[in-house]
Amino acid sequence: MNDVVPSRTLTKYGVAAVGGIAGGVGLMVLNFLTGFPIIGLIAGGVVALVGLGAMASPAAEDKRAGGIATAAGGLTVLSHFSFLGPIAGIAGSLVSVGIIGLLGMGAWNAYKFVKGLKSRA
Repeated sequence: MNDVVPSRTLTKYGVAAVGGIAGGVGLMVLNFLTGFPIIGLIAGGVVALVGLGAMASPAAEDKRAGGIATAAGGLTVLSHFSFLGPIAGIAGSLVSVGIIGLLGMGAWNAYKFVKGLKSRA
């Protein structure tokens, strides 16, 4: 017999699912923009600056999200500098790994959220 999942835990799963999926899609869009040299460079810089701003927040969740945004923006900017050679290629690959990771984490939390909802029915 399934135990009822507490509302607080269910909320945590739902927020993590939406955040992971939205972050993965956002990173996918940012990765798409790397095909446009100037636009991708500006977008990566803006994302990195917004992430730095979020890291100034006292909340741990904001700092974590800010760190992820700063890393994603920084890697996007690095991937534009072809004179760095393999570093630019590694940065682009890490963005792809981040996309897979965020989407996977979002899907896992969505699964746990739906499973928790079913336990309440």
